[in-house]
Amino acid sequence: KKFSYTYMDDRDLIHFIKMVRDGISFTVFFNFAKSTPFSLAEWSGFLNMSERTMQRHKLEKKTFGPIYSEKILQIALLYNMGIEVFGDREKFNAWLDTSNLGLGGLKPKEMLDNSFGIGLIKDELTRIEHGVLA
Repeated sequence: KKFSYTYMDDRDLIHFIKMVRDGISFTVFFNFAKSTPFSLAEWSGFLNMSERTMQRHKLEKKTFGPIYSEKILQIALLYNMGIEVFGDREKFNAWLDTSNLGLGGLKPKEMLDNSFGIGLIKDELTRIEHGVLA
């Protein structure tokens, strides 16, 4: 089942809360991360984690703590929403890497390092989905 911000019910939210509390394993994270256009270095930046710590998680197959797991899940949900809105992974990937006036001239992927940026991208995707362009 693919999750997105658009189609969530309370059962999904409870599942996500448990996932965050239990932590996301590096293997689960990496399987998702491979489907995105982001490098591990970029993921390190999104998670505010040093590349060295990210490499240690990879080598030791560690589980991410709740703070990191929550951010991974937020980005995963946003990524799935973007693919739904654009109807095509490659188009969405290109949009993520293109300067956006609605986001102050920044590339959407440059805003994935905090929840405010993720919220702005979600709002922008909602506007695109409903045909409301800034």
